[in-house]
Amino acid sequence: MKNVFIIAILAVLLVACTSKPKETLVSITTPYGEIIVKLYDSTIKHKENFTKLADAGYFNGTLFHRVIQDFMIQGGDPGSKNAMPGALLGEGDTNYTIPFEYVPSYLHKRGAFAAARESDDVNPLKASSASQFYIVKGKVFTNDELDAVELKVERRTKQYIMMDLLKKEGKEDELKAFRQMTDKRDTANIRQIINKYRNAVEAQYMRTKPFKLSEEQRRVYTTVGGTPHLDGAYTVFGEVVSGMEIVDQIAAVQTDTNDRPVQDIRVSIKVLKDK
Repeated sequence: MKNVFIIAILAVLLVACTSKPKETLVSITTPYGEIIVKLYDSTIKHKENFTKLADAGYFNGTLFHRVIQDFMIQGGDPGSKNAMPGALLGEGDTNYTIPFEYVPSYLHKRGAFAAARESDDVNPLKASSASQFYIVKGKVFTNDELDAVELKVERRTKQYIMMDLLKKEGKEDELKAFRQMTDKRDTANIRQIINKYRNAVEAQYMRTKPFKLSEEQRRVYTTVGGTPHLDGAYTVFGEVVSGMEIVDQIAAVQTDTNDRPVQDIRVSIKVLKDK
């Protein structure tokens, strides 16, 4: 009898050790179908915040308000629930942010689920929007295209360094002019001002970790695809496990000049229990 009891205990322990841990899955229902997203345990603050909002019905009735083919689809703006057709969206949020949770292995591959945020010039700590999120559609890159991505990120980083430098030195007029140049993508004048402060900008850039794609990143982006220039800049906290064909359909819809779909794409989001 004693041996039978011990065997029973060992059997229970074996099942407990080999059983697959529960995943946190959320369902995003759209007019095109359902998208299932798995949220990562390693980005716990983002996971807990998103499931809390979903359980409260926060996202229900919101829109995918920003859609860019070969890039991503974005939603979660509470102001989109009752927005008039053609209204500019993307400014709505909760009254708090979520601290940056960077996990280097969580890449912006096709299907990545990530938090939107304000830009580095006003948000240097990369804190996430508590409600706005995006799903990566992306594209497959060549290695030459990835070389160009590295250069693009370097230029963008130096622009933010330049703005921070002008702000700290109290050069408000020059800062305002520089921001206007970046908005207009006036690369010639941007380069001219950066060259004026070249030594200070280069010194600060080298104190940061220059953006360089690893072999693993290059493997992923030349096979699976994604949006590599966002790596390290935004918190990826999940991935699509079902319904990427729905993401593809949404990414292909007609949009206006603000990248808002011409026909509203309204969603409801819920946490799937006991998965």
